[in-house]
Amino acid sequence: MQAKYSLKRQLLLWLLIPQLVLWLAGALLSFQVASHVANVMTDTSLQQTANALARQVHVRQDGQVALDFPPAARDLLQGSLDDALMYRISTLPGGVLASNGQFDDVAPPMPAASQPQFYTSKTPAGTNRALSVFYPIDKTGNHWLRVEVARNQQGRKQLSNQIMLTIGLPLGGLLIVMSVLVWVGINRGLKPLHGLQKLLETRRAQNLAPFELSDAPEEVHALTHALNQLLSTTNESVARQRRFIADAAHQLRTPLAGLKSQTELAMRETTVKGLGDRLNMVHTSATRSIHLVNQLLTLARSEPGTQSGMPRVKVDLAKLIRDLTAESVPRALAAGMDLGCDTSLNEAVIEGNSALLRELFVNLVENAIKYIPRGGNVTVRLTQEGSNYVVEVEDDGPGIPDEDKHRVFERFYRREQTGSGCGLGMAIVKEIAERHGGSVDLLDAPVHGLIVRVTLPLNPQ
Repeated sequence: MQAKYSLKRQLLLWLLIPQLVLWLAGALLSFQVASHVANVMTDTSLQQTANALARQVHVRQDGQVALDFPPAARDLLQGSLDDALMYRISTLPGGVLASNGQFDDVAPPMPAASQPQFYTSKTPAGTNRALSVFYPIDKTGNHWLRVEVARNQQGRKQLSNQIMLTIGLPLGGLLIVMSVLVWVGINRGLKPLHGLQKLLETRRAQNLAPFELSDAPEEVHALTHALNQLLSTTNESVARQRRFIADAAHQLRTPLAGLKSQTELAMRETTVKGLGDRLNMVHTSATRSIHLVNQLLTLARSEPGTQSGMPRVKVDLAKLIRDLTAESVPRALAAGMDLGCDTSLNEAVIEGNSALLRELFVNLVENAIKYIPRGGNVTVRLTQEGSNYVVEVEDDGPGIPDEDKHRVFERFYRREQTGSGCGLGMAIVKEIAERHGGSVDLLDAPVHGLIVRVTLPLNPQ
């Protein structure tokens, strides 16, 4: 299956795109700052020039306004062609004292003295940044000096561009350096994943040993730990299947060999009675083989690896136990036993596999009938304890010694070699109970006998 996206590409995009956005935002902010600084510097220069020009005007003794403005000062103010400074000095009322350019009349009306008025002036030569300042000539307030200065916007733009380059070039270099560092960092960060990929590619399918990564970040260790858990579960499942196959082959070999021997002897019999006896033994051996195969199939279905595929439905334990007890009564009567059911619960619903739960309780009842003497008593009891249902199968037989109780749940273990059992009944009971989140315990009856106690939660996991 082809991957939908690359983790490396995703990391690069998520790290570089925000950097690019921040760089563009920084560039825009730098442009605003550069324009503001250029405007402030231009306005300050215009105001200083206007103040300097105003100081060159004085009133003579005859009351006339005179301008002391030598040619050298005019040449100094003229500046370069791209950054030419225009000025106009006039009196109100009166006329123009000095001027070196054309000014429009868009300036606002005369404000209070010495309050600068900045505005944009458009002339045939281009757009200018202009300043108009009024200064009082005498104390009466009837005569005013007006100083107007203007500078072409081209100079201000050049200053703004210089500031922008001064700020933008280091930012661009920083973006490039950060992008390279991010790329190198992502490659180094993903290097342990590439190492794990090589280990997986070179690992043989039969090798289920855990992975060992000593020099790896925490996230890769977590991934490795999850893989090791999966390998451990798989190894246990494979080992369980191998053990099951070996046990099944060993257990089936004996009855099949006996069945073959009995058929060979039956073929040699010459009397009807001898042939009938041999056929009865063949039937008994075939019946035992069928029982063993059925038990093996049930045990295989109750394995943890197959339980995930088994359907789970609502199962009423009370009805199931009552029905199974009623079905087993004829067999108990034939064996000379008293089988009863004791439950006060009308309904005991859990979620589970109905076929496996039925097999669990069938094994318990059949074991009790099979292994206690004639004249015995078997009671199936259902109660509720907190958040669990408890099913107890109690008999008054000889019981099981404490040292053998834990071995009863081993596969193919039989305390007595008589009878037709195969030693799988209690192993099946334990597997099915655990698959439903429950447990099985063996307890001594109050007087004598055995109690098999099965605990099942109301809400199995």
